[in-house]
Amino acid sequence: MRSGGSVATLAPNSAWHGKDPCEVVAGNAGAEIYRWELRAGTAGARCALRSELTLDSKAAYLMRCDRVDFPPGGIAYTHTHRGPGIRCLLAGEIRVRASGKEQLVRPGEAWFEAGPDPVLALASEREPTAFARVMILPAELRGKSSIRYVLPEDADKPKLQTYQLFVDDPID
Repeated sequence: MRSGGSVATLAPNSAWHGKDPCEVVAGNAGAEIYRWELRAGTAGARCALRSELTLDSKAAYLMRCDRVDFPPGGIAYTHTHRGPGIRCLLAGEIRVRASGKEQLVRPGEAWFEAGPDPVLALASEREPTAFARVMILPAELRGKSSIRYVLPEDADKPKLQTYQLFVDDPID
């Protein structure tokens, strides 16, 4: 990957975040790349999913990119986040219930979570499930979880999912 005069080699299951345009070159084995952009305006953009965000120009934000892995039968109990984000399923299947609607998501498909809307996510019973996500969060959450459980009893239940943080950087 080349950007702003520097070159970086990305390992499998990793991420890069930057402001400058970049060029990505796959190695001999090829590459599967997922890209998120935060930008003003979307004219001419071709994308799998887009969502408009209204950000307070006086507030400080960060961009968080992470990966969430579930064992077969894993559950993300009804929860909210402190900011919006787009997720993309990498493996397995996940059933997402939010705002009175249910969506079955398969690998390569994306979905949006607004943040304050309660979400219940049920991973595949048959195979491990994983997704990558990028969220825009208040800057004070740097290094801290953004999840809030809706039902008090869910906060104490065992959580089988694991998280791998790639990017947790301030944005302008």
